[in-house]
Amino acid sequence: MTRAGVRSREGRRLLLEAGAEEFAQTGFYQTKVSSIAARAGLTQPDFYIHFESKEQMYEELVESFRVLVNETVQCMKVEPDQSQAEILSRGLVFLESIFRMLSNNPAITRVGFYQALDSVRIKAEMAGHIKKHLLAAQRWGSCREELDPELTAECVVGLIERLTLTQLLTGHESPSVLAKQTRNLLYHGMLAHEG
Repeated sequence: MTRAGVRSREGRRLLLEAGAEEFAQTGFYQTKVSSIAARAGLTQPDFYIHFESKEQMYEELVESFRVLVNETVQCMKVEPDQSQAEILSRGLVFLESIFRMLSNNPAITRVGFYQALDSVRIKAEMAGHIKKHLLAAQRWGSCREELDPELTAECVVGLIERLTLTQLLTGHESPSVLAKQTRNLLYHGMLAHEG
């Protein structure tokens, strides 16, 4: 790659992708700048054209993951006067969007959702957005009033976090299957219906 090419957005993109993979596989402390550069097909000096340090790259990857999660969760739409069928449909779309985003970005998901110190903040923000939507649904009468919105939001994030780790990132289940199973559990519960 030429010097002009190294300075391009493409070189930066290659380094970020390689960095996400290296951090996801070996963790922050074991990852070396030389291994990131080699995975990207570049050199260490090329790395330092784009980043001051591996810390800066790591922070940028975590922040981009945080933004991606927030954008995805904020797309959740709860509106007054929705039918039960609309609520179920939108819940499925919401959950599938989250699982698909996490599935489409496996390396950065491992870094931002599990490894980074900021993962706690990212999940707390996610729970905060879900809580806000649950409160709105309660105001409009489409969600049970006795549910604690904060506790429920934390449960939803916990489900997403665990299923992503054990089912999604391992390739055992697809985003759509996980979304359907999660939606059915959250919206219909576990008890068999009587009669």
